[in-house]
Amino acid sequence: MSRILPAVSFMLSCLVLPLSVQALDAGPSESVQVSTVAQTRVFNGLVEALQQSTVSAQTSGRITEINFDVQDYVQKGQVLMRFSDKEQKSRLDSARSSMKEARANAEQAEKEFTRIKSIYAKKLVAKSALDKAAAANKAASARLKAARAKVAEAQEQWEHTVIRAPYSGIVVKRHVELGESARNGQALMTGLSLDHLRVVVELPQDVSAQARTDKRMFVLWPAGHRIQIAPANITVFPYADDKTHSFRTRLALPPGLAGLYPGMLIKVGVEVGQSSQILVPATAVVQRSEVMAVYVEDADGKVLFRQVRTGARHGDRIVILAGLREGEKVLLDPFKAVAALKAQRER
Repeated sequence: MSRILPAVSFMLSCLVLPLSVQALDAGPSESVQVSTVAQTRVFNGLVEALQQSTVSAQTSGRITEINFDVQDYVQKGQVLMRFSDKEQKSRLDSARSSMKEARANAEQAEKEFTRIKSIYAKKLVAKSALDKAAAANKAASARLKAARAKVAEAQEQWEHTVIRAPYSGIVVKRHVELGESARNGQALMTGLSLDHLRVVVELPQDVSAQARTDKRMFVLWPAGHRIQIAPANITVFPYADDKTHSFRTRLALPPGLAGLYPGMLIKVGVEVGQSSQILVPATAVVQRSEVMAVYVEDADGKVLFRQVRTGARHGDRIVILAGLREGEKVLLDPFKAVAALKAQRER
């Protein structure tokens, strides 16, 4: 009997021991540390197009062709519309004919001046004949120059009957219809380019001073990304609005950003200082209904569900304003943490 009891006690201890000392697989963890992060203030900005203009008529005529409409994308140099060009073509043909006549007269006057000059060198004509030939040569050259200018003017007016896109962009408004008679200076089409955008934001006096000296500003992309703006692309106006007392600031955005259009609101951040904050990986933060929380592991190895108050996001990490202390262990895999918490409750 005395031998049986120790054996039974040893077997029971072998069965109970793994249940008490076996560690829970809660996944990887990270020790909470305090880091120095930038303090920022965020404002609403308005997206604008750097290239936005209205194409106007530079000659008069009836509109015979319209190739693009609102929301159409146009490449630089493509033909937007055409005018009837009979009048401009007739003026160009007339100017060219006058130029040919002036060129012939100029060539004849130059030959005559050369002939008289050679005769005068032989003392066969008077000085007055040479002067008369020289004056006629100069007059013919002047008339040829004027004829060429008229041809260039007529050529330009004829080319203005074809309206081309000054840059690649999207048509946002069409001001005329097919068959209308357009006059010189009349608005035809309005377009803008999505390749070059900027953000305009109004900054209060205290923040504008910081932005003017340090120029540490960024844009919060709608998808949650943070785009740092280079100081060379930041312009702070040198005067304040007399009503709001704020300073207008323009930030040129990098080209090629998809999903952004003029007129949209976007967040603009200004770094105004530094502070000590607790940052944890964004993957460790979970949302349960309206509660933000993390899973922590205490000194005894127990998994705890801890509610926290979150702040700004810095890359792949989130600021924790309340709910965590330095030195605590945060579980990085919420799925494994939930499984470990369930197994812990079932014990």
